[in-house]
Amino acid sequence: MNLELFKKYNKPGPRYTSYPPATFFQGGFTPEKYTEQIIRSNNDLPQNMSFYVHIPFCPRLCHFCGCTTGISQKEEVIRRYVDAVITEIENVAKYLDKNRKVSQIHWGGGTPNSINPDYVEEIMNTFKKHFDFIDKPEIAMECHPAYLEYEDIDRLAASGFNRLSLGVQDFHNDVLKTVNRAPSKHPVKELVAYLKDKGFRGVNLDLIYGLPGQTKESFAENIRKTIEISPDRIATFSYAHVPWVKAAQKILEKRGLPTPDEKLKMFETGLNMLTEAGYVAIGMDHYAKADDDLAIALKNKRLHRNFQGYATRETTGQVYGFGSSSITQLWGGYVQNVKTSQQYVEQIEANGLAPDRFYLERENDMVIREVITEIMCNGHLDFNEIGAGFHKTADEIREIVEFSPDKLQMFMDDGLVSIDGEVVRVHKEGFFVVRNIAMAFDPMLKTSDAMYSKTI
Repeated sequence: MNLELFKKYNKPGPRYTSYPPATFFQGGFTPEKYTEQIIRSNNDLPQNMSFYVHIPFCPRLCHFCGCTTGISQKEEVIRRYVDAVITEIENVAKYLDKNRKVSQIHWGGGTPNSINPDYVEEIMNTFKKHFDFIDKPEIAMECHPAYLEYEDIDRLAASGFNRLSLGVQDFHNDVLKTVNRAPSKHPVKELVAYLKDKGFRGVNLDLIYGLPGQTKESFAENIRKTIEISPDRIATFSYAHVPWVKAAQKILEKRGLPTPDEKLKMFETGLNMLTEAGYVAIGMDHYAKADDDLAIALKNKRLHRNFQGYATRETTGQVYGFGSSSITQLWGGYVQNVKTSQQYVEQIEANGLAPDRFYLERENDMVIREVITEIMCNGHLDFNEIGAGFHKTADEIREIVEFSPDKLQMFMDDGLVSIDGEVVRVHKEGFFVVRNIAMAFDPMLKTSDAMYSKTI
């Protein structure tokens, strides 16, 4: 794919980790209304449950970060927060059908592995106390390798974790220093080898391109080292510059961000090197070995995506979020907890739950969500198949998403998409502008005045 096409499609747009995007969420959701949605979710599909735990604490803040996080607090503050998470889990558990099983638990943040491992075990034991699990659940944590010890890996394995994502971001210390990120405490290659020896599967490394100090050549070195380390999965995230949301990112402007051309060359370099090394491109920024569950799911058109990232249909569940800013992602809508950790703790202690923003979906929203998910994940949209799931005709589905072939004509002219009867197919090259393609199926986009990061 030539750079001119990348420039053509490198426009602001939603990431579609949810539909509609979180910019459409409304405020003022009460614990009573949240309880109603939890109870109602027991009768919806998927029946499996997926849990998200948000740990908002970091030993230091990276200038590029767009997450809801803050500098680590005193031990008594963290202890109080963990107690609140446990209370929230126990309160939500009261309303969940005990015949349902947990297929996925994901810890994010913040830096989840920076808190006392005893706290992690307490929260995991709370889940085990109240819920049953499928045979092979995915239990994962996003880890900062600067704060990861080998004994931590042992304790995580003993608690049931079987997948870790290491936020390397860049192997060059000068780049990490510029963005205020600490380097890995132990050699990443040795950490990954240790994880595999301990039975972890789907081990992932995160890299970011588009940071100050990065060049095409330095990013190629990052990719070479990553291939040598041989993780099961790799994510090469485009740095999302949104200083109107995260003011700290303005620091990076002063230190000189790569130009759009330089950034696109980094993307192209990573794509070529990783696919030549045998990795399969998953969606727009992920890669997996051919025998990994994600690559197999993509091949079988069974790939799915939620706020936790890509997943198989087998591990996909309705998502119940715990902790400040966490998002509960049910079949019937979304509920987000209050954002700051202090507000969260106070509301849990007062009310047992801490919902804030929400969006309750109508049937048309659910249809659009399924359409965009199929485009984003599998690059394959069959209007008849979507219609069958909602007891509607293909024409009714097209009407709901306000689809016309004209909306895809530009992509078809560039060889990125094809239409064959009732089926829309995203070609291999089209996956790298798949956010743009998904926008053609989003009728709510024209009513939004939200500001988004660039799509590539």
